[in-house]
Amino acid sequence: MKTKYYYIFSIFLIVAIYGCNEDTLDLERIGSVTGKVLDKETNEPIQNVKISTNPASTTTFTNESGEFSLLKIVVDSYSIQAEIEDYRTGFEPVNVVEDGIAEVVINLERKNTENQAPTQPELIYPEDGAENIGLQVEFVWQASDPEEDDIYYTLNLRNGTTSEMQEFEIVNDTSFTVNNLNLSTRYFWQVSAKDDDSEVTESSISEFKTITALDNPYFFVKKENGNNVIYSGDAIDSTSTSVDQNLFKVTSENANSFRPRKNNTVGKIAFLRTVGGDAQLFTINLNGTNITQVTANVPVGGFRLEEITYTWSDDGAYLYYPNFDKLYRINNDGSNRTLMYQTADGSLISEVEIPDFDTDLLLLKTNNYQGYNVRLFTYRLSTNAEETVILDNIQGAAGSIDITADANKVLYSRDVSQSQNQIYRQFEARMFVYDITNNTSIQIPTDAVQGQNEYHCRFSPTEGGVIFTRVNNNFGASPVIFSLLFSGGVEDNELFTEASMPEWQ
Repeated sequence: MKTKYYYIFSIFLIVAIYGCNEDTLDLERIGSVTGKVLDKETNEPIQNVKISTNPASTTTFTNESGEFSLLKIVVDSYSIQAEIEDYRTGFEPVNVVEDGIAEVVINLERKNTENQAPTQPELIYPEDGAENIGLQVEFVWQASDPEEDDIYYTLNLRNGTTSEMQEFEIVNDTSFTVNNLNLSTRYFWQVSAKDDDSEVTESSISEFKTITALDNPYFFVKKENGNNVIYSGDAIDSTSTSVDQNLFKVTSENANSFRPRKNNTVGKIAFLRTVGGDAQLFTINLNGTNITQVTANVPVGGFRLEEITYTWSDDGAYLYYPNFDKLYRINNDGSNRTLMYQTADGSLISEVEIPDFDTDLLLLKTNNYQGYNVRLFTYRLSTNAEETVILDNIQGAAGSIDITADANKVLYSRDVSQSQNQIYRQFEARMFVYDITNNTSIQIPTDAVQGQNEYHCRFSPTEGGVIFTRVNNNFGASPVIFSLLFSGGVEDNELFTEASMPEWQ
């Protein structure tokens, strides 16, 4: 009997040990590629064609039927390259799946030997295998033509995840910038060159991978397809002359999204989006994922949606927003909407800010239904009383408010032309800083000239400067975002073109 039990126990022990070994086994997932290479004009098979892959895996040659096989290839996205003398190099994208066989057909064109073709383009940047490349890439290559003919380049760029291919035509220039690449994505690129009479010469295929996370400090709005679209971007340094750096599209051009506000505590962007004619509050991750609608039954409302702002609480738990003469607080998940303030005279609340170090204090801007008769003041929630009046019953438009963390200074914009008209057109908006301690207001000196407006102003994260929109006051003028450091004098730094409503965090 003991022998029987010992035998059974031994079997279970062996199975258990084998099962443990099975769990720790880390096998490579592999698949295969088969294909055929044909003459593009005659459709005849071509033998002895060198077949290679990028990323590199293995190399083989076609047989007399023009066929080839690449066996036991690690699962990945590849470019299959076919090379043989007297033919232009060809390539085809392919995705290798586990235990599958991917099939490709490569059609090669014969070279034209009557005219000397440009030299094979040499890819300079991004370097092959580079990683952590930004989402805005300036592709650089070099080539020459023996007869100094004009060279027509084609930049082919393939997304290794989606296999989407983009093609860009360039004449003579040996660099080209592509914006808004995807995060954490491997790209393959190749440049071809030809002159008016020659065959095409092609570079090798190079690959690179984009950054895995965003660290852009700027957020703003651009117009696309009739809608506002939220972007993030970067700047090399405060004195750089480069603009539109590292652009990343946060929201889709298929919806009207505007007025971005970032909260560093929760790592999200809040923004306004029109839904069925109303403006609703939304939140979204910095990389454009996990979009969440916050408001619903009581939307954001008041005088002109493009003039309305809202704000986060410092800890990111709440959002404060206006609805005509009322100010609400709502949890960032859309729950527990609470009325926080209501104007006594029915005037509209258009803007609200809260200083980081005094969450009991509100900075509010109110106006009438035409956008004028502006009041800008601070309000203490615990005492239900106004504390400081910055502007009261002024002539003309004003707004674009912000407040320092210690609630000592208030930033705002005001049309010094004092115009009041039916279409709320501003003629000479300028930025001001109000010192609450001294009750003084000083205009910020900038490079603006007559006929330009400056608004949508925000303090920099250190409060040592501002970011703002500058635009000519004529209808349809293209806005530009600038920054200005207070310590640098009148030295405006252009950041983003055709952009407005900036946020700097």
